[in-house]
Amino acid sequence: MAQTTDRNIARSTAVGRSYRKIERPLDNQGVPLRISQYYGDSTFDYRKAKNIPENVKKELDVVATTNKPLPKELADVVAKTAMEWAISRGATHFCHWFQPLTGSTAEKHDSFLDIKNGEAIENLSAGQLMQGEPDASSFPNGGSRSTFEARGYTSWDLTSPMFLLEGVNGKTLCIPTAFISYTGQALDIKTPLLRSEVALSTAATRFLKSIGQETARVQSNCGTEQEYFLVDEAFFYARPDLVMTGRTLFGSLSSKNQQLDDHYFGDISERVMGFMQELDYELHRLGIPAKTRHNEVAPGQYEIAPIFSNTNVSADNNQLLMATLKRIAIKHHFVALLHEKPFAGINGSGKHLNWSLSTVEGDNLLNPGSNPETNYRFLTMCSAVVEALFRHGGMIRAAIASAGNDHRLGANEAPPSIISAYLGDTLHRIFTAIKDGKAVTSSNETAMDVMAHQLANLSKDNTDRNRTSPFAFTGNKFELRACGSEMSIGLPLSILNGAVADVLNDTADLIEKAIASGKSADEAMKEVTKKWITNSYDVIFNGDGYSDEWVKEAEKRGLLNLKTTADALPMFIDEKRMQFLLNQKIFTKDELETRFNVLIERYNTLREIEFETLIQMVNQHVIPSVLDYKLQLGQVIKTQKEIGFESSVESGIYKKLNYTTETLFNRVENLNNGIKELPEDGPKVAKVISETLMPLSEEVATLCGEVEEIIPDDMWGLPKYYDMLFLR
Repeated sequence: MAQTTDRNIARSTAVGRSYRKIERPLDNQGVPLRISQYYGDSTFDYRKAKNIPENVKKELDVVATTNKPLPKELADVVAKTAMEWAISRGATHFCHWFQPLTGSTAEKHDSFLDIKNGEAIENLSAGQLMQGEPDASSFPNGGSRSTFEARGYTSWDLTSPMFLLEGVNGKTLCIPTAFISYTGQALDIKTPLLRSEVALSTAATRFLKSIGQETARVQSNCGTEQEYFLVDEAFFYARPDLVMTGRTLFGSLSSKNQQLDDHYFGDISERVMGFMQELDYELHRLGIPAKTRHNEVAPGQYEIAPIFSNTNVSADNNQLLMATLKRIAIKHHFVALLHEKPFAGINGSGKHLNWSLSTVEGDNLLNPGSNPETNYRFLTMCSAVVEALFRHGGMIRAAIASAGNDHRLGANEAPPSIISAYLGDTLHRIFTAIKDGKAVTSSNETAMDVMAHQLANLSKDNTDRNRTSPFAFTGNKFELRACGSEMSIGLPLSILNGAVADVLNDTADLIEKAIASGKSADEAMKEVTKKWITNSYDVIFNGDGYSDEWVKEAEKRGLLNLKTTADALPMFIDEKRMQFLLNQKIFTKDELETRFNVLIERYNTLREIEFETLIQMVNQHVIPSVLDYKLQLGQVIKTQKEIGFESSVESGIYKKLNYTTETLFNRVENLNNGIKELPEDGPKVAKVISETLMPLSEEVATLCGEVEEIIPDDMWGLPKYYDMLFLR
């Protein structure tokens, strides 16, 4: 009865919540401030600081964009100014905020307190700003560090703004940093991403120079659409699987979920809207350009998307967004679920990376213009990206591999695990003609007649959207749709940047050689475009990525189908596949091996936690509910037999429940034995888990769902899908 009482209390608590209100900032006349008036007021960027001289800013910009060392006197100016700014806003501490290989963030707080001549003062020195020393052996390092080899360093990233982290009783100045070992090995997400930006800029500026266009720097830009679920905290803490693993390990799907497509872009409930409004407010104060919010496809699922920004800053912003999302959700008595598949049978959550390239002057290199068929720079750039996907799709697939994403890739809301490119009809037609040596014709479809004069004219994009494609061209950018909602975007972005840089270096070689032979830049670009598209044409697919036909077709084309994390992660230690990253000094061989070991260990550990939690829940929740109901059924059958009535219905239910439970108990025993018999070697463990234990655990989950559907509602102690997805 205790389980039933807990569930009923959770239900009444969830539906009886009051709405949280916040006080928005007002101007002197009591009018709410515009977003632009408080945007970024919790961030410190030396480039915008009024108290830092312009000549100092210029020198710092040179340091941030070249290999020039940072003079201590410049760092001292920033340190003193940042400290005074932070203290004036209530900060008492500072920390180096970094992104270890856990996939989340880390921070160690130090107070501004210092003692000088026996007196207490506030101080942030240049050295404290520039460098910190966390324990490098205590974070995931893939065996590259022994316990006694503890020294590691954090190094200030000049290109990402500092920000204030607010606690209940004070604030902390967070300084974005990289994290490296004593031997110089990158132990974080940020360092390789910064290196990939350097490699990409070098290759892209060289390509532009080869066709007669000069720019000081090229950067990749990113806008990250973040999907998530909200569950009332009362339900969350009543489900051990949600607390331990971030997803429900079993559950019977409610009769109505997303079949009517009525939740997507639907009316946002008042309580959820209150959460979204506070979230936007806090993100805007942190300088995170949150732009779009809406209901997603599944009940209880939502999405937030920002405006494009530099890839490094965007990666930092997404990490901060996820942390802020969780923090604000708790204030509204929600728990934000970022797991890729919190509920079986309905859509999971992804993170779509909208990626583009631009010069430092803001010229988008993936903008097709009004006549893409004669925009040779665009065609060359686009074909180079497709060639990069063809060459290095296996490594990109590895970069998005995770236990959570294994549940999602290939399902009805996510692209398949086969990496391919969608180009849309216009670009596909142009590239096909170029490949076949035929004349390229233009399309004059720029507007649509919707046959209702009351409606504004609609301009037509040069491509539709294909939600089944893992890598789609969407007008003036590419969208990597296959990332999981919980993962850091830094790793896939590092690989993508490096892949494109690899091809752009070859592109520049070919164009320089063609021009040296007397050809014009346009002629050279036409040749290179044809070369790349002809070579990579098999990776282009505009059809339904969910279809079985595509899986067969992809195999004929020789495309990899790395279905699970255990299949994908070995790409990181493939000598041939890693070479492009080594050549461009984005990763060292040791760093790639470290990531392989860390990610394999993480996959294995997460799965083992899931298996053990599942076994405990069956033994502590499912089986006791079965025994209670069997006792009740048995009493009814016995009583009716004593008074001379048949109990065919009760006996039928009893037999079905008994058979299902016996099968469930057997499968749980097999799962438990399978865990005990796992080998020692990490990659072998991952294979056994993905090929044997995962299917077994899914069978256990199915049987638990069948039991749940038999047990009377008032005798089932765990919150059901109906409770968690529909009760607000």
